[in-house]
Amino acid sequence: MDITSEDALVDAIKGAGTPLAVQGGGTRGVPKAGTVLSVAGLSGITLYEPGALTLVAQAGTPVADIEAALAQENQRLAFEPMDHRGLLGTTGSPTIGGVMAANVSGPRRISVGAARDFLLGVRFVDGQGVVIKNGGRVMKNVTGYDLVKVMAGSYGSLGVLSEVSMKVLPRPETQAALVLHGLDDAAAVRAMAAALGSPFEVTGAAHDRACKKTMLRIEGFETSVLYRLGRLRDLLGNMGAEITVSDEHQTAEAWTATRDVAVFAAAKGDVWRVSCKPSDGPSLAARSQAEAWLYDWAGGLIWLRCAAGHDLRQKLGAFAGHATLVRADSETKARLGVFHPENAGVARLTSALRAKFDPKGLFNAGLMEHAA
Repeated sequence: MDITSEDALVDAIKGAGTPLAVQGGGTRGVPKAGTVLSVAGLSGITLYEPGALTLVAQAGTPVADIEAALAQENQRLAFEPMDHRGLLGTTGSPTIGGVMAANVSGPRRISVGAARDFLLGVRFVDGQGVVIKNGGRVMKNVTGYDLVKVMAGSYGSLGVLSEVSMKVLPRPETQAALVLHGLDDAAAVRAMAAALGSPFEVTGAAHDRACKKTMLRIEGFETSVLYRLGRLRDLLGNMGAEITVSDEHQTAEAWTATRDVAVFAAAKGDVWRVSCKPSDGPSLAARSQAEAWLYDWAGGLIWLRCAAGHDLRQKLGAFAGHATLVRADSETKARLGVFHPENAGVARLTSALRAKFDPKGLFNAGLMEHAA
């Protein structure tokens, strides 16, 4: 079913007698059971107030359209949402509803927050066909704010987003990156921790284990960026690494590749995403038996490429975090589950929320059987 209005969305949900697979641009590769319910036609920016740093858009609006509108006002989506198409080999256009439903957040999360932290308000249709509006268009309006946060990352399991309002931020004048060469995983995590703990406002910290390259991004006014690069170089000069600096163009390319995990796009194998304490990253990667890995979020996010069918969770054992299976064939996803198993308390909370908002179990049932 292709939806082009909120009224049509209400009618489709009220009339549904079998499970629905909610979909935006279809670029995330998430397995779902049921009749496809596409909101890609529910598109358009309905309000943009650059002076108030606020934008409202229908859920099916392509992210590219939003970024183009923001660029005209020298603004941006500061949480830097990942584009999964290269990694997963999918087509279509990522939508803002899909971004918010999956809480898709990129490298800048460590400095500005996740997608959910920019979500001010939502409109969605629940499992009984009721339109619910929550939140507002400005940060000071916090009515129902917890529900807004719950919808971000729910993967459409509680309701179908029809409209989102969000905060945007100005685009900085320039950016550059300090690059440390030759560090092993443990040393790289120490360097990234030191950089983030410094007063130099690092907005990205990533380490590619294969080429032993550690990148630290700085953004802002040109004179400030140059000053902070110099001070950061002084701070990390005793790490034993060769240090170079990437210019604005090189930095933009490198961080787009980091955001989209481009190094794994053409390589065979399953891809996992592990969220953990940065200090635990090197030991987790070492026991993963993965074929390759890289770190983002200063080590708090590890992308791992494994042999097909590899049970990464079994190799990692218990740890403070979770492992998500991002790329694999359908048999492996069905066997291992996309999401990390929930603990008993979270599972009870999840079930209670689903019973409230989707009592008939219409939305994305196949996916949420293994939800984290």
